Amino acid sequence: HGQSEYNVLGKIGGDSSLSPAGIEYARRLGEFAKNVISKTHPATTATQRHESNERDIPCRLWTSTLLRTIETAQFIPHNIIHPEWDNGDKTEWIQFRPMAKRNLDEIYAGTCDGMTYEEIRSSVPQVFYARQKDKLTYRYPRGESYNDVTLRLEPIAHELERTRAPATLVIGHQCVLRIVYAYFMGLPRGEAPYVNVPLNTVIQLTPHAYGCEERRTCLMDKKE
Repeated sequence: HGQSEYNVLGKIGGDSSLSPAGIEYARRLGEFAKNVISKTHPATTATQRHESNERDIPCRLWTSTLLRTIETAQFIPHNIIHPEWDNGDKTEWIQFRPMAKRNLDEIYAGTCDGMTYEEIRSSVPQVFYARQKDKLTYRYPRGESYNDVTLRLEPIAHELERTRAPATLVIGHQCVLRIVYAYFMGLPRGEAPYVNVPLNTVIQLTPHAYGCEERRTCLMDKKE
């Protein structure tokens, strides 16, 4: 998702709105979704490019139930297309119809929700250092661990694997996207908490026979 008001303050969790920079990223994501994600993959020959004419492909849009992901999706267009599926069926399809899924919500920090990491370190150092030591299995007091989030994301991963639509745009949170990325890239579970998921970047994963092809597109520099 785009930068939130809590991101600016260095706070974790919560349900804050986007910052002005986050809203600008949302605008750019809307253009990227329309002009890149919803188009067919680039053809390899001039003839194929002419025949494809960059027609729209059916796309889905998933967010969490938290405000910052929903606001990040606000500029994505929902035009109607009429795709033909592999079995010959032709249907009416609403592009990027938003679907908020609670399973995609950010890791819940429990009693530490709304605090900065420095506040956690100074007020409850045992929590800060225990999580530093074992980020995968440590559970925030009255909250969740990475392992807990992994379990609730299993149905999401399976649904992504069997979805009929050629493309699904997931607007999520760092912890969630790390876990989803690790799953599809075949990384050990212990590496998930340390996957690099930078702000303002779209990570495209395209499955193939031996894993996924990855492409990263930065839509907005941190200095903007």
